[in-house]
Amino acid sequence: MRIGARGVCTTAVLALLLAGSPSPAHADRSCFDEAVPVTAEQRRLDNPAPGEILARSGFDRIADDFDRELCDVGSPGAARRFVEAEGRLLWRSAVARAQGRLPDAGDLAAEDDRPLYWARLRMSRALTQWRPEFPLDGAERTELLESFERHSRGQSGVVLPRGVKRVLISGFDPFQLDADIRRSNPSGAIALALDGVTLQTPSGPARVEAAMFPVLWRPFEQGVVERTFLPHLRPGPGQVDLFATVSQGRPERFDVERWNGRWHQGTDNNTEVRGEPITVAPGIPTIDPPPEFVPTTQPYAAIVGADTGRFPVYDNTEVTEIPAGQTAPVTRPDGPTPGSVARAGGGGSYLSNEVAYRTTLLRDALRADIPGGHVHTPILLFDPANSTEITDPVLEGNRRDITAQFRAVLAVAVGAGAQGDPFGPSSSPRTRPLPPPSM
Repeated sequence: MRIGARGVCTTAVLALLLAGSPSPAHADRSCFDEAVPVTAEQRRLDNPAPGEILARSGFDRIADDFDRELCDVGSPGAARRFVEAEGRLLWRSAVARAQGRLPDAGDLAAEDDRPLYWARLRMSRALTQWRPEFPLDGAERTELLESFERHSRGQSGVVLPRGVKRVLISGFDPFQLDADIRRSNPSGAIALALDGVTLQTPSGPARVEAAMFPVLWRPFEQGVVERTFLPHLRPGPGQVDLFATVSQGRPERFDVERWNGRWHQGTDNNTEVRGEPITVAPGIPTIDPPPEFVPTTQPYAAIVGADTGRFPVYDNTEVTEIPAGQTAPVTRPDGPTPGSVARAGGGGSYLSNEVAYRTTLLRDALRADIPGGHVHTPILLFDPANSTEITDPVLEGNRRDITAQFRAVLAVAVGAGAQGDPFGPSSSPRTRPLPPPSM
């Protein structure tokens, strides 16, 4: 495909992929400067495993097409259109593959989330090292990269129809890749498997839309989570009936996290380190002063009580706090105490806790009376005998089981959210009126 006055015809590209188009010759590298520094995340592409994942999924073709066509982009306007269209194409292709609608897509399991992750990184590296024939300053390149990220993660394509229950979920990229470059993230697989799917629930059909987030501190601090959820949590005709952020948590169990803490720490996929309170970006509705802990409003009692699959499901009420008047953190099994300072929510203090804190704080700032919160899935494990291969039957079976069970959990949550008052005094963690919101 080539770029013309009307931009790129991504529909035609996707049609070729769906028909099993042949892999093109490797792109001409003459428009790229490979001496330009890339991120720590992008440098991991030099490992053989990402190349094998791309080749065995057919997503190497998408990345090759992107490289070749990028070299033909001739103006800033064309660049903006190209990047947006290619980001949307990558997301749609990943969803189609995960849902078994992308024929001739290699021998890697359809449900695998890693082709999207590594293709996105390859394409963003190309954008970083691209030398266009027209002037492109640093701010303009950053804008292109941010647009590509947003559109290739489904963050810009959430469309929820009327007439059915509406659900918004989110997943994450793989992480801890320096320990094992082969890692997959079940929450990403869940997002791809359920995006655009209609579930049958006890209260009728529910349409699910999904978005993906990076395992990176900086985009979170710049408001990527709130900008994705804001249009769908705000009261009005576009408001969802339920939202759930999802990530990988503990071995062999699901957790419905009761409390989300205002603290983040650890090293992200770009090796940036944090250890400080979470702050909200300017212009985003919030609560002032910010609460140290924000509760779930998911119907956790109904979820925990249902038979949803092979893994046990827990109502996790644990937090880590510095109690009022003290200086040392303590772990409490039954939630926070008045006046304490957060050091970890039930889901810890990493980006999974942060996505939960940000979305539930936004819910309360908007005074949105809807069920929402965080679910941790089991860790996605390889066969213990496999230390080198990128996949195996144990990994694939675990991924399928985790995805199927989360789907069942979501159906229970939607159904319970329509029954009476699932967040009444006997089950609600919210014990005091909300303070007024601020910007």
